[in-house]
Amino acid sequence: MPRTRRPTAVPAEVDVLVLGGGPAGTWAALAAAARGVRVALADKGYCGTSGSAAAGGNNLWYLPPDRAARDRAIAAREAAAGGLTERSWMVRILERTWEAVGELAEWGYPFPVTDSGEQYRGSLQGPEYLRLMRRQVKRAGVVILDHSPATELLTDPEGVVTGAAGIRRQQGGARWEIRAGAVVLATGGCAFLSGALGLNVDTGDGALMAAEAGAELSGMEFSCQYGIAPAFGAQTKGLMYQFATFTDADGGELPSSMPASSGVALQRAALRGPVYARLDKAGPEVRSAMRWSQPNFFLPLDKMGIDPFTERFEVRFVLEGTVRGTGGLRVTDEGCATTVPGLFVAGDAASRELVTGAVTGGGSHNGSWAISSGGWAGDAAARFAAARPPGRSPLTARGQAGLRPRGRAGIRHQEVVATVQEHVLPLARNRFRTERGLRESLSVLDDLWRTAADGLAPDGVHGRQTAAMLAHARWMYASALSRRESRGLQIRDDAPYTDPACTHRIRSGGLDEVWTAPEEVRTA
Repeated sequence: MPRTRRPTAVPAEVDVLVLGGGPAGTWAALAAAARGVRVALADKGYCGTSGSAAAGGNNLWYLPPDRAARDRAIAAREAAAGGLTERSWMVRILERTWEAVGELAEWGYPFPVTDSGEQYRGSLQGPEYLRLMRRQVKRAGVVILDHSPATELLTDPEGVVTGAAGIRRQQGGARWEIRAGAVVLATGGCAFLSGALGLNVDTGDGALMAAEAGAELSGMEFSCQYGIAPAFGAQTKGLMYQFATFTDADGGELPSSMPASSGVALQRAALRGPVYARLDKAGPEVRSAMRWSQPNFFLPLDKMGIDPFTERFEVRFVLEGTVRGTGGLRVTDEGCATTVPGLFVAGDAASRELVTGAVTGGGSHNGSWAISSGGWAGDAAARFAAARPPGRSPLTARGQAGLRPRGRAGIRHQEVVATVQEHVLPLARNRFRTERGLRESLSVLDDLWRTAADGLAPDGVHGRQTAAMLAHARWMYASALSRRESRGLQIRDDAPYTDPACTHRIRSGGLDEVWTAPEEVRTA
């Protein structure tokens, strides 16, 4: 008979609890374990295979320690970022990414070798990358809880985050609870179940849990990133479309701005009718290299019997939200602390304005941010936990909407999700914004929040991720209303110009009542 694997036992108490098992979470767990403390990691799926990074290739913002080259790279990002970045963070990220990639090489990551015999280290293949990270985390003695999504944070009487609770999906939805000296949120961003490859686990659960404990967010208006994908597929990697000619239904060529994943002209064309692509700008000498570098890009095309280099295929634009957008939990110091004591954040769960500003971090900058913020958050969480006295005080579970309805449960999560998606997925509503459209959507979503908080039926993980998506939509649109201009990803058709007086970040928060406030950008 086949051997039955026993589920990993849930520790009652650890020093650092990491929520999320992607790049940010695994780097956080390694950094915390390096301090010699007890660490546990709980993942919504299977650590090493779930999430956006595991689904494809990952470019990195990776440059050798050449001061002039790094200064040029930073200046180029600053020029595109709308004045919202901070140079000191960008310097730190470039330094940490260089070091971390060297560690990956030492651990045995199979970097490709160039014709000159040197390794090319500027990108990582998701499956190999996350498989290696899981192995290193296990070697470090970290307890990994797979298929164990967190649903709420636990706080002590002083409001300090002191653990989390969740469910074990493969043990009949049994509740787990862990007391911890500190918690690192690495639960990813929110893509609203849009269907983009690898992103359906990214429903913003961590931000909801943090907001319930009083955490603030930032940059939520820059959460309208759309990826380009075949109309019949989910792969939203946009790099290959640099070789594409785009046409409308009648074959007329369309103007495009590159990268195509953020091409505004193509997105406006998609409002008028179907958009088609053909990768006819790729010569024969690069086609095999394209297939080698991103094989999963070509899978849906091959299955449909389409030669993308000679035949055109229809494309669509898929919302990637805060996964490849910018917004997330506000970081307050170099250790990636949130505004709530005991709670740290890394990866796409955090705002990336410090390094990407008002534009998408795509794969490269976000990939390096995940590595860097994960390590910094894990190390800072371990130091925070070491300074705390042993836990004895009673803890309060902070979860509410979708977990503990305030009234009689009566509304199903499917109804809420459908309404949220109606207001955030279409390009016409979310990409090309107006004050009137934002206010109309917010009116519906605010009313829906009150209904959901009172009566959204608890249904395993579904209720919580539904409440999280609804909360994200409200933070996004409230922030977009507060930024009365167009800047970076934010396009306001009723305010099409960038206003120098708006060169500030927008903080946001709240659940029953969403609030926004400006925050000045610190200059070096």
